[in-house]
Amino acid sequence: MPPFRPAFTRRAILAGGAAILAAPLVGCSQSTVPVAGAPPAGRLRETRIGGQAITLTAQEHPLTLGGRSGATPTWLYGEELFPVLRLKRDESLEVTLQNQLSEHTSIHWHGVRVPNAMDGVPYVTQMPVKPGENFTYRFTPPGSGTYFFHPHCNTSVQLGRGLSGVLIVEDGDPQYDDDVVVVLKDWRLAEDGSFLPFLTAEGAGRSGTYGTLRTVNGMVAPEIVVPPEALVRLRLLNLDSTRVGDIGFQGADASLLAVDGNLLAPQPLENWRLGPGMRIDVAVLTPAAGGRVSLVDFFAAEPVILATFVAAGAPPRREVTEFEDRIAFSEPDLSGELRQLRLSASAVPTDYAGLAPIVLPDGSTIDLLDSLCSTSRTMWAIDGKPWPQNGHEHLPPPLLDLKRGQSVQIELVNTTPHLHPMHLHGHIFKVLSSSKLQRPLHWADTVLVMPEERVQIAFVADNPGNWMIHCHIIEHQDTGMMAWFRVT
Repeated sequence: MPPFRPAFTRRAILAGGAAILAAPLVGCSQSTVPVAGAPPAGRLRETRIGGQAITLTAQEHPLTLGGRSGATPTWLYGEELFPVLRLKRDESLEVTLQNQLSEHTSIHWHGVRVPNAMDGVPYVTQMPVKPGENFTYRFTPPGSGTYFFHPHCNTSVQLGRGLSGVLIVEDGDPQYDDDVVVVLKDWRLAEDGSFLPFLTAEGAGRSGTYGTLRTVNGMVAPEIVVPPEALVRLRLLNLDSTRVGDIGFQGADASLLAVDGNLLAPQPLENWRLGPGMRIDVAVLTPAAGGRVSLVDFFAAEPVILATFVAAGAPPRREVTEFEDRIAFSEPDLSGELRQLRLSASAVPTDYAGLAPIVLPDGSTIDLLDSLCSTSRTMWAIDGKPWPQNGHEHLPPPLLDLKRGQSVQIELVNTTPHLHPMHLHGHIFKVLSSSKLQRPLHWADTVLVMPEERVQIAFVADNPGNWMIHCHIIEHQDTGMMAWFRVT
């Protein structure tokens, strides 16, 4: 199975868009990434962590969001929303989670192919980090990309309260004139700033419970200053629990660079259906000083402007640079059996008591969950098997039992009238085909399956351990549409 290695030039990226992206390139430049001091307006604070040990403290912190009359009791890693951690390819990460919350938690590194013991799923890869306890995550990310991190227990509440951050792994990027992280998230807030219920029976049984306040980087329709006549990389992450957007731009043409952190041949971007847990990297050539570029969600009765990028200052001077990204993806063998997994809204009740326990990477065994990590409500299933279900405190058997190096082909069949962004832990997969939504051949860790759609994916099971597969509409995950598979 030969590896897939994308190689691009800056000129190719520019040519990937429409004519406006075909500007001449002269001089030289350096990517502008704010990593110290107060972040510029509309941006998130960024910290370089390569080779340095840091601590993330999960704690409650009051913030005023969207002009609400009172403060919101958010849960954060520190005192600011969505901390951005940056490191370079081959640099190590050492992050100690310090839990100062009133309930246990963990950190899942979404999209990163970590060793199984570092995946952060309570009762599947580690024991939960209880209040007052610490847990240290150590690994070297195997590939560059745009990722994020969040808890993986009582997720509708913990993620709903804001407990998440961004991880950027850099490697061989062409010299962009700016690099902007753009986090999309709704908040379930009352007018006084208090939280509304994160999980509702009506929402969980349909498309999810939507927020009442839409934000980018924690702000409502922010204006973000970028250099004029510049090649700007925008890293868009959907960290919402529910909302699916149809993301596009007005005021400039854009070129799609990567999906879920995985590079693909640059191509014009008209819009991209971006579900929870999904990310895209986009290159935009900004207009002259004074020009404005709008980030728009077209998946609504009327287009919604999420943020505006305002060109200001002097144009940069830049040169053509070439690079080869060193991520190598193992191409799956497509000659084997196609396994079908049905995403359904009903299932035959199953009692999982009496099954063999899960063996954690440290050798300890688990056969029971606590009520925080499971619920008695069951509305969804994968392959007719819900988790939870009757005897919901018991762990279910693995959905798949795979040998290391085995190629796997799966057809995700959505038999429901609702969308399901399906996320795979510990691996990336190739999206081969889909029966409804138009999309290019690409690699991903989360794929949106439209109502009554069939999506075929394939991957090589090259990372041993116990791994989750689930819907990233969190209420669907919390009420049954999750499972796990084993690679040995």
